[in-house]
Amino acid sequence: MDLTHRYAFPDRFVSGAIGEPERRVFFVQARQGSRMTNVVCERQQIKVLAEHLERVLDELERAGGLSRERSGRRNLPFDSDPLDVPLDEDFHAGTMTIAWLSETESLRIELYALGVYHEFVLLGGNPAVDKVLEVTITPDQARDFIARTEILLGTQAPSCPFCAQPIAPDGHLCPRSNGYRKPLLDRTD
Repeated sequence: MDLTHRYAFPDRFVSGAIGEPERRVFFVQARQGSRMTNVVCERQQIKVLAEHLERVLDELERAGGLSRERSGRRNLPFDSDPLDVPLDEDFHAGTMTIAWLSETESLRIELYALGVYHEFVLLGGNPAVDKVLEVTITPDQARDFIARTEILLGTQAPSCPFCAQPIAPDGHLCPRSNGYRKPLLDRTD
């Protein structure tokens, strides 16, 4: 079954996460009108996608294929709203690709379901299930995705001031304290 989710200049193309720090599930979400696709990604995949988008845009600026004012760096995204619901997983991302489309001055991003890219593209096979998210976005939408992703990945669990390990929501046993925990409140019952 061929299931390619195609979006040309969607209303929304964002990264996001749900859940507690250290247990978050990351998504790439595309929405156009009432049609929506949610792809689960690893934290590292979203980070790499944003970094590569930024490199492609920077390289296009250097090569003169993109003007600086059209692709200027953003510190804050225009779209900072939560992910749209329902947040049902369409598939889990594996391989991701980015291409520059000079005729429309846009970027095409493809997220292949885990294992599909290898079987479909590299081996020339015809997999039973071909799940792909194919999104064509403007350089402005790409910069917005990058800015939002940088903020998303910057919101981590707080670090322990003694050992620098993340403090989980259910507590933290610091190796530098040898297991000793001072009570939060001194009680004199």
